[in-house]
Amino acid sequence: MDVGGAYGAGKAGAPFDPLLFVKRPQVIVKGVCLFFGIIVFCCVSGAWYADIQLQREVCLYNKKSSPCHYGEAIGLLAFFASLGFLGGEYMFGQMSSVKSRKHFVLIDLGFSGFWAFMYFVGFCYLANQWSNTTIDEDILEREGTSSIQAAIVFSFFSVFSWAASAWLAYQRFLQGNNAMFAAGLEGGEAQMTGAAAFSSYSQDDQPYQDPPFSNQHGGGEYPAPTY
Repeated sequence: MDVGGAYGAGKAGAPFDPLLFVKRPQVIVKGVCLFFGIIVFCCVSGAWYADIQLQREVCLYNKKSSPCHYGEAIGLLAFFASLGFLGGEYMFGQMSSVKSRKHFVLIDLGFSGFWAFMYFVGFCYLANQWSNTTIDEDILEREGTSSIQAAIVFSFFSVFSWAASAWLAYQRFLQGNNAMFAAGLEGGEAQMTGAAAFSSYSQDDQPYQDPPFSNQHGGGEYPAPTY
């Protein structure tokens, strides 16, 4: 099924314009999400340090491994998801099926909303663990805390970036539904116009006439001939 402007994109098969692609709000927001994902992952990865007494690597977030694992996971998955959605945005204009575009928009809406929630949980979790962390002077001499705080800050920023992505996907979904609804109304009006024209033609050019012998009396029997 050919598509012309469905769900906020141009007609399928149109030439690719790099400038218009980069200026899309969805592409800009996904690029921000990708950038924040890299920062969160790198900063949380730097929270590990070698504990001499325990003789193993320990996470600076309250000396628990789970905050570091969670922060690395949401940052890394956000990075790959952003790459995937950017590739999907590139292919979006080439999709010739309305259902394919609708499915992509719904996936974008669901994942973006869910990942905004995951980042909110990560922000609260990392901030709570960091507030309960006791930093020794030895650790401060060997390890910096700026990356730890940066991971918390950019986790907070990522909540809004993914929420903005979900909002744009929702607006695109409404735009696609409104376009389909308007096309359905236009099709219905065209059918009604055709039916009216056919009715006018049949009444004006071929008027209805009473069948022969309809005015004869006698219950439908022919009268007896007279001589």
